[in-house]
Amino acid sequence: MTARAALAACLLLAACDEPAPPPAAAPEPAAVADLDQPCRAVEFEGSPLIDCEADPARHRIRMVLGSADGAPYRSFAALAAARGVDEEPVAFAVNGGMFDDTGGPIGYYVEGGERGHALNRADGPGNFHLKPNGVFYGQTGGDWRVRDSESFYHEVTDRPDFGTQSGPMLVVDGDLHPQFATDGDSLKIRNAVGVDARGRAHFVLSAAPISFGRMARYFRDEVGADNALFLDGQVSQLWDPGHGRMDNGVSIGPIIVVEMREDAG
Repeated sequence: MTARAALAACLLLAACDEPAPPPAAAPEPAAVADLDQPCRAVEFEGSPLIDCEADPARHRIRMVLGSADGAPYRSFAALAAARGVDEEPVAFAVNGGMFDDTGGPIGYYVEGGERGHALNRADGPGNFHLKPNGVFYGQTGGDWRVRDSESFYHEVTDRPDFGTQSGPMLVVDGDLHPQFATDGDSLKIRNAVGVDARGRAHFVLSAAPISFGRMARYFRDEVGADNALFLDGQVSQLWDPGHGRMDNGVSIGPIIVVEMREDAG
């Protein structure tokens, strides 16, 4: 196996033994009063987290993979360099799901209403196949949702503006994933997404290694999300312009971009 292939396998299975790059400093809690800075530092059960909140009244959500010629950006820096001056300002961005060695998605992917990859219902190894996995999707301007892949397959008939599949689900219809330990010994930097009862999407990145169980409880007990989806581990990264943060670690794949609505009141 080549070095590139070995790295690809690690990324796909989220099983690399190499330590993740040290996380950048979390935003100061005092900054959370500024509505133009949606990322805030929180602590849950002793674990430091960063919770970036997208509000449909203030934000739009888009999936972005790469340039018009099809080459994935693989980093926030490349995405930032390619953005036009007439685009709405970036509130924040996170890596948006698991990917192959080219940076392409391995599951359902929709960008700008165009489907780039079909829903992946296959069985296999790794976190992606720790069923149930799920899909984060919706319309750019609002009505954002997380749903497990099987119910998405059977119940969602209209193609959304954006969508990305990852796994495992952290919370499924109010219950924690059935295979999670209360606080397992697999501790990694992780990020995930869930939608609260008011329709706001919370993108949560751990500022220190965390278990699946603890992160799932944060979404259920603090965010109040009936459904929450793990996005990735070890490669988890954040671009938070309001706090001057742009992570630059392992190359990433799909990117979830949250933009400021210039028409917001």
